Amino acid sequence: MIGSFNRMMWRLFYLPLAEVKNESTMSEFPTFISLSHSPLSESEARSLLQDRGCGAHVLFVGTVRSSSQGVAVRHLEFEAYEPMVHSVLEEIAEELRTQFGIRGVLLFHRLGRVDIGEAAVIAGVSSAHRKEAFQACAHLMDRLKQTVPIWKKEFTQDGAVWVTPTP
Repeated sequence: MIGSFNRMMWRLFYLPLAEVKNESTMSEFPTFISLSHSPLSESEARSLLQDRGCGAHVLFVGTVRSSSQGVAVRHLEFEAYEPMVHSVLEEIAEELRTQFGIRGVLLFHRLGRVDIGEAAVIAGVSSAHRKEAFQACAHLMDRLKQTVPIWKKEFTQDGAVWVTPTP
């Protein structure tokens, strides 16, 4: 499974915790961020979030659906301003830790073409308690859509349209 990750993701996921802490200057707990043109792995996400100090691990998987507002969708394409994505997500992770007391934060997002039924995003958190974990994961998805520079283009039988403001 490791071979499916690009070089940047390998560096983020598999550094010793002390080095991850140095990359994530705001928290002692891990933040896993991945942008990938390859299919996303729920099992990898679940494995990365495991924390024996937490009683709740919430994972949200957003998939491409076959229709939007009554129109058949063929596929989606995602673009990102990659240099900014990591810093914005690190800020959101710290916000989640402060507001909800969670520990681990994970956000995997696909780039490029994503077909019907495939995962476009996997968001997850680990926390001592379920209520905070569910709230934090929902907040993570809300903040992702509001502030992270990732844009979605929807391809239908009628053509293509940017669903989020264009890059």
